[in-house]
Amino acid sequence: MIRPALQDDELLMDIHRAKSELGLHLWWLGQSGFLIQHEGRHFLIDPYLSDSLTDKYAQSENPHIRMTERVLSPERLDFIDVVTSSHNHTDHLDATTLQSIFKVNPKVRFVIPEANRHFVVNRLGVALDLPTGIDAFQQIKIADFTIHAVPAAHEQLDRDEQGRHLYLGYIIEFGPWRIYHSGDTVLYHGMADLLRPFHVDIALLPINGSDPSRKVAGNLNGAEAAQLAHDIGAKLVIPCHYDMFTFNTAHPNLFQETATALRQPFRTLRTGERFTRTQ
Repeated sequence: MIRPALQDDELLMDIHRAKSELGLHLWWLGQSGFLIQHEGRHFLIDPYLSDSLTDKYAQSENPHIRMTERVLSPERLDFIDVVTSSHNHTDHLDATTLQSIFKVNPKVRFVIPEANRHFVVNRLGVALDLPTGIDAFQQIKIADFTIHAVPAAHEQLDRDEQGRHLYLGYIIEFGPWRIYHSGDTVLYHGMADLLRPFHVDIALLPINGSDPSRKVAGNLNGAEAAQLAHDIGAKLVIPCHYDMFTFNTAHPNLFQETATALRQPFRTLRTGERFTRTQ
């Protein structure tokens, strides 16, 4: 099994150490989970910090065999200001992880697609008004972070009966920075044109691709992720959504080769590794 670059006590020490350092700090927590730190505030994106999917599908025809060790237990993240879920799939809306986060962060704000409110409440066993709902093309400000919601297509631009999007990406704006976390998505018409005006500093994009034999909805592949980052003018792109489950992963080589050919700046992180940008 793959060992994270930083794990448990070492990861927590690095998170706390970074508070005394200038700039934007970001850690990849595995799958599509990231922790952003800026000026002592902490923004947690789509955390999956359990073995719930491995346990759930252990006896199925599609076992979710974990590839990378968990970076840390969620109850140790007792300093979170905002946490998000981009959509209802368990690796982005994990009850085991989120219930632990809520327990140790009683004032945390939880951002979800408004279309998913009742599903989220039922899965997590929380009050109906606990989540903060948002829909595509809306924005909210929480704890010095401005969150802009944009559509995601996993693999379609699905909406509920009221026309609200079931899958979202989030552009997180704070200080001088804008980070785009696409959630799970494939390319859709007009996507680059929609994102380009945000002047994204860092794009966090999935690279596991789409394969019908997996029997799960697909995402951008490595070449598409690099091309999208280039097309929207992202100053940097970081790949994610790989090295978690053996049946649904990809090697970052295609992403790296395409980004290099496009002269698109990129950084490939190890799970638990920190990225810092000061300007």
